[in-house]
Amino acid sequence: MDDIFELLKGKQGESDYENKGVIVQGITGSYGSLHAGKMLEYGTNIVAGVTPGKGGQTWNESIPIYNTMKEAVDATNAKISIIFVPAKFFLGAAKDALEAGIKLLVAIPEHVPIRDTMETLELAKQKGAIVIGPNTPGIMIPELIKIGIMPPMPFKAGKIAVLSKSGTLLYEISDALTNAGFGQSITIGIGGDPVNGTRLIDAFDMVKDIPDLEGMVVVGEIGGDSEEMLAQKIIDSGFNKPTVAYIAGRAAPKEKRMGHAGAIVMGTYGSAESKVSMFNKANIPVAKRPAEVPVLLAGKMEKSD
Repeated sequence: MDDIFELLKGKQGESDYENKGVIVQGITGSYGSLHAGKMLEYGTNIVAGVTPGKGGQTWNESIPIYNTMKEAVDATNAKISIIFVPAKFFLGAAKDALEAGIKLLVAIPEHVPIRDTMETLELAKQKGAIVIGPNTPGIMIPELIKIGIMPPMPFKAGKIAVLSKSGTLLYEISDALTNAGFGQSITIGIGGDPVNGTRLIDAFDMVKDIPDLEGMVVVGEIGGDSEEMLAQKIIDSGFNKPTVAYIAGRAAPKEKRMGHAGAIVMGTYGSAESKVSMFNKANIPVAKRPAEVPVLLAGKMEKSD
């Protein structure tokens, strides 16, 4: 599997953009077009769009559109793709991308059938590719590249990695971090669906060895056991950079789905208490409110000095 930083930034010492060219699947739809425009404004290097039946046209007067991912990849050598198609067309678009050699696939649609997600992940595994999402806000290295739908204002370049299951909480907590003087080295939206291409533990593996990483923030939510698995992994790996967590849905009633398809508590499985207690075991304080995250992080960083 390719290193995520090499995919996003290019190898150190490279001056060209070849490694971080991005293809937008569904670029001519209203949603794809809107967010492709915002990514372009941020400085993301969009090299092509793909919409079956619209090959030969251009988007934004300069970006070529192709009918298939194979044509787009052959023409641009891009390794990154972002998908803006309705959920029912997701599997076809994802297969088209992975079979064409895409190594980082950012999957924006929500309500993708679980079976389609699982089929996509199986193919990604065979091809050595990373899938972020589905139902993710995307991934970004602030002030360098944005592949997703996140607004730019909350984010600032820095040395804190932020991993989040929630899109809006990713923005809110990054904003609080930025205002407290903690910029972000990378932010990864895990996605709110029950099955994720990149789970919290996978995202942790991607960021834990970032050079000059100073700390990590984990934004989890009720449902499933990915936060508990991450806490255990942090204990087992001996990761000792200052880390703070926040769990959305602490006041949610049991056995009722809250917003995201994956956010449901059955008995104690998936409960906030289970997650908080596991994070405490890993010596990770859990903020009660988003605004408390930078305060706890500053406290952890003082202790580690």
